[in-house]
Amino acid sequence: MKVIIVGAGEVGYHIASCLAAESKNVVVIDKDVDAIRRVSENIDVQTIRASGSSPAVLEEAGIKSAEILLAVTNSDESNLVSCLVANMISPATKKLARIRSADYDDYHQMFSVAAPHIDTVINPEIEVVNTILRIMRVPCAVDMGELAGGKVIFVGLVLDKNSPMVNLRLADFGSLFGQSRPLIAAIVRNEKLIVPRGEHTLKYRDVVYFICEKGRLEETLELFGEELKPVKRVIVVGGGRIGHRLAKTLEAESIQTKIIESNLQRCQFLSERMDKTVILHGDGSDQKLLIEEGVQDADVVVTLTHNEETNILISLLAKSLGAASTITKVSNFSYFPLMSAIGLKKVVSPRLSAISSILHNVRKGKILSVISLLQEDAEIIEAMALETSAIVDKPLKKISFPKGAILILIIRDDFIIIPTGDSVVNHGDKIIIFATKQAIPKVEKMLTVKLSFF
Repeated sequence: MKVIIVGAGEVGYHIASCLAAESKNVVVIDKDVDAIRRVSENIDVQTIRASGSSPAVLEEAGIKSAEILLAVTNSDESNLVSCLVANMISPATKKLARIRSADYDDYHQMFSVAAPHIDTVINPEIEVVNTILRIMRVPCAVDMGELAGGKVIFVGLVLDKNSPMVNLRLADFGSLFGQSRPLIAAIVRNEKLIVPRGEHTLKYRDVVYFICEKGRLEETLELFGEELKPVKRVIVVGGGRIGHRLAKTLEAESIQTKIIESNLQRCQFLSERMDKTVILHGDGSDQKLLIEEGVQDADVVVTLTHNEETNILISLLAKSLGAASTITKVSNFSYFPLMSAIGLKKVVSPRLSAISSILHNVRKGKILSVISLLQEDAEIIEAMALETSAIVDKPLKKISFPKGAILILIIRDDFIIIPTGDSVVNHGDKIIIFATKQAIPKVEKMLTVKLSFF
């Protein structure tokens, strides 16, 4: 597969890194000298220092043979023009544009009709709000997502010392829980990812990722000593576009919401557009203000200012003042490994959300969905098993999966099957595979050859 990426910023860089690691033919285009140098020095891809909206440059990059063009610069207009020009030269190439402006979002339906040269519009702000809402709806979770059209849920949570799961061996789950046993997809211990096997034992402070049917989420959480508490009170610090969008959704769900915003003009803008949300003009890091506004009674405090250091500090302050949970927006990927160490488990990033959405679209075909986990260290892949695949019609114990990859679920005619070594995948089944970053190229190679995923 050939992929052309226009834009070598953080999003473009990380997408290029992911795709290059999977042995895809990647070309990165950007006018910025330093950005292109960073890509060329660290990733094994072709680079072109030029404008990605130039017909001659796209021709040089090989647009006619490219399956996908990703326009992910920091300029919405540049991304739109790149897709338009690419469509003129190569209509068959699938085109994805990263669009952040609220103007385009407000006129999305009209825009989609007027710009048929773009196959998919990725709005990082919409993606990150969706991520926040998913995590918020399961307060004990540090991560959450949906598969199989929402029928299957994956949840990541931290085991506390009182969890009944602590010191249990995975091989004993069948005898302890029977058909109700939770399906453990991954374990993170001391910042290291573990692909679970029967001999592994769960430990205090492990981050455990499990998968279950949506209707069994509450009873599965109970096995971990957690409960599904409804969110009633939310404080949002930062009334920018993400904060505004989040508050509108919470308001529609009758969740008591307060926004703390330091810019008076923005407060006036929000007040004119919100119905029930309380808009407060002030500094979110003001301890007195937080206490006065009931931070100690808040179910969730979401920090969404434009300064990620401020977001981190306010989240830590809110936790110390008694907030039940915090969600922190961080864009700088280098901060991610530090967050867990300082006690902030729930972190969201518009860039990471955009990357997950883009990877999903890049891999569409026989792959139905892709969810990036652990800051891109692993993925959950949902795919369709084809008739020609070597994975069908034989017990799983006779199929050799790459190290670091495991088939964790089979979905057959809307029935959820937790696989064992004797399970057999049938033609037409949906399969869900967990794979570490290192295993993804081997998994993809196996799937490409055996399952014709592309």
